[in-house]
Amino acid sequence: MKFTLSWLKEHLDTDATLDEIVAKLTMIGLEVESVEDKAKLLAPYVIARVTEAKQHPNADRLRVCMVDTGDGKPIQVVCGAPNARAGMTGVFVPPGAFIPGKNMTLAVGTIRGVESRGMLVSEFELQISDDHDGIIDLPADAPVGTAYAKYAGLDDAVLDINLTPNRPDCTGVNGIARDLAATDIGSLIERAPKQIKGEYPCPVSVKLDFGQTHPLCPAFALRLVRGVKNGPSPEWLQKRLKAIGLRPINALVDITNFITYDRGRPLHVFDARKVKGNLVVRRAANGEQLLALDGKTYALDNAMCVIADDNGVESLAGIMGGEASGCDESTTDVLIESALWEPINIAQTGRKLGINSDARYRFERGVDPNFMVPGLELATQMVIELCGGTPSEITVAGKAEAPEKIVDFPTSELKRLAGLDLNLIEMRRILTKLGFFVAGQDTRVKVAAPSWRPDIEGKADIVEEIVRIVGVDRIPSTPFGRGDAPRKPVLTTAQVRTRKAKRALASRGLTEAVTWSFISKPQAELFGGGKPALALANPIAAELSDMRPSLIPGLVAAAQKNADRGFPDTALFEVGQIFTGDKPEDQFMAATGVRRAMAKAGGAGRYWSSTSANVDAFDAKTDALAILAAAGAPAQAMQVVPGGPAWFHPGRAGTIQIGPQNILGYFGELHPRALEALDAEGPLVAFEVILERIPEAKAKATRAKPVLEFSAFQPVTRDFAFVVDRAVRAADIVRAAQNVDRKLISGVSVFDVYEGQGIEAGKKSVAIAVTIQPRDKTMTDQEIDALGAKIVAEVSKRTGGVLRA
Repeated sequence: MKFTLSWLKEHLDTDATLDEIVAKLTMIGLEVESVEDKAKLLAPYVIARVTEAKQHPNADRLRVCMVDTGDGKPIQVVCGAPNARAGMTGVFVPPGAFIPGKNMTLAVGTIRGVESRGMLVSEFELQISDDHDGIIDLPADAPVGTAYAKYAGLDDAVLDINLTPNRPDCTGVNGIARDLAATDIGSLIERAPKQIKGEYPCPVSVKLDFGQTHPLCPAFALRLVRGVKNGPSPEWLQKRLKAIGLRPINALVDITNFITYDRGRPLHVFDARKVKGNLVVRRAANGEQLLALDGKTYALDNAMCVIADDNGVESLAGIMGGEASGCDESTTDVLIESALWEPINIAQTGRKLGINSDARYRFERGVDPNFMVPGLELATQMVIELCGGTPSEITVAGKAEAPEKIVDFPTSELKRLAGLDLNLIEMRRILTKLGFFVAGQDTRVKVAAPSWRPDIEGKADIVEEIVRIVGVDRIPSTPFGRGDAPRKPVLTTAQVRTRKAKRALASRGLTEAVTWSFISKPQAELFGGGKPALALANPIAAELSDMRPSLIPGLVAAAQKNADRGFPDTALFEVGQIFTGDKPEDQFMAATGVRRAMAKAGGAGRYWSSTSANVDAFDAKTDALAILAAAGAPAQAMQVVPGGPAWFHPGRAGTIQIGPQNILGYFGELHPRALEALDAEGPLVAFEVILERIPEAKAKATRAKPVLEFSAFQPVTRDFAFVVDRAVRAADIVRAAQNVDRKLISGVSVFDVYEGQGIEAGKKSVAIAVTIQPRDKTMTDQEIDALGAKIVAEVSKRTGGVLRA
């Protein structure tokens, strides 16, 4: 929502400075996004007279001008404008000034061998119009030496407010002024529209025809004005519209645009001679089309509301008018429309057709029902003043009325909800200035919301209104009571795991990415999804049609884009939601990552001092295990088994599980078919861990950490090599050795796997290192040998392995 400071002051009597107004607007919830103060920007620009203009000695299209800026010291300027001539009055810019149209700071220059110490500018270079055919040519009586911004009325600041959707009343300058007046920064200037008496009945009637369907137009007001003279609007109106970025069209259209921004009341004007018969407000028929005022043709359907005459659709209700009935310089009879529309339908229609108009912006938020007819009276008054004409009586179809909202408000709610102590007199003053009606003198009053505030529903809304006007800074800071008991954790288990997973992956050199929650249907089907329940009803793009069953497709696409732009060694991760169904229990938090080319944890790329290699399944395995360790998964219970889902290479993938029923995640090299379907090139490895499937840690009696125990005795390492069948997993050997004596055996690791000469076909040798940590005493050789014999016996029992000779 844009407006100028002078426009605001037509509704607000105030002596406050621009900075004070900006600060107050933000304080009351009307956040100021930007302030364009052209008075500062154009301060160096002055009115100057060209006293001499000679042909440039080295260029046919350039002139060397001597410019008088009012101080009696002529300045030499080289100018290429075709209208530059001696005796003309223009706008001079000295070196060091910023030229907004060229986005540059002017400096002293030499043009074709002649020095130029400034510039004569066009309106385009000042960004006040698109005219760049010549420099600004001012009247001869323009005061030389005067600041051009002040002379041209360009010294007005333009404020841009970022409105929240619940404040339709502030889509007009009048509503913003009302809010500011409630803060006592000024007083509201009331300008109620005058009632214009109609001199004859309106010859065009209006019918609301929605049959048995839900009506999309509660009320519609119409008036004819005959004998108008349309043409350019007056200079003050054009300047006001230009200042906020609107292009003046003609007086009739400019009036409706002005009232839209001034009062938040969109209107529409029809050329009465182009309207055939009476108007009907109805649903569009499937297949109907409208050539709109923006020059585009829109295909309509029966979910959209239109205004039609005997010729067909004339206007897209509440959004944009039609080209066929638009007003131009030949218009002599005009129909002025002021109506109410259903906000949700306006929003749906605008979104479906891709139209963002000022009318849609206001109607989809909800306009003041009680200002429908007064808005029409205001438009009639301006049309008569600027264009002349004779008005008809107003014809109204339907009923424009705001639902009565009365809130039973205990004054103690302000203290309870906001901690503020205000007396009833102060509360009443604030609410009354905002347009509320307050009845009662006790601790409980009745508060009636004004018709322009559809967002007011209950007591909390009344408290919010008071708080934002008096200032959030007046709310006292009150610490929470800590109590005697220890404070409970603030974060849930899921939140803690998410944060720990991100830190673990970042520490391993992966970069966090955020990808779309939707992927294409073929990709979803490839990764186990693609169910009809997970297809989007209204996808933003054809390739983003289904909710993702895995984070891998999005990360692979991101890695490939990096590779296409010259960064092949990419390691990315994401912790986000995946979806296996449309129920809450089918939604999981996954920690997923991909590594491409040479993006290993120890460093990416090729190095002369180390052996470079592409990423492999074991890199992805290490990443997955790092997540599980950080998230608190029980390391002793986890198993890593060969194989994984179909999108992984069958011989280069693994599954991490706690028993066959609880799959924690997968890792491995992506299958060539999966890479082809994802339009990516390998080598690419990936992993995916489901954080919800990690078992909860058992609750401890205390949050204190256990005592750190160091053994005073030297650990002992013994190596064992077992010959087992090729199908036996090394993890089973490790687990069998660990289970012999968990108190003494502190670690078991695999350090060698061998197949070949000396080993029987179909067999393999797996060598493990067992670390024995004495606790109470130094172990004798006999005790160590006895423990070793138990290890050999247990491994043989569990896996059928024998000691390698």
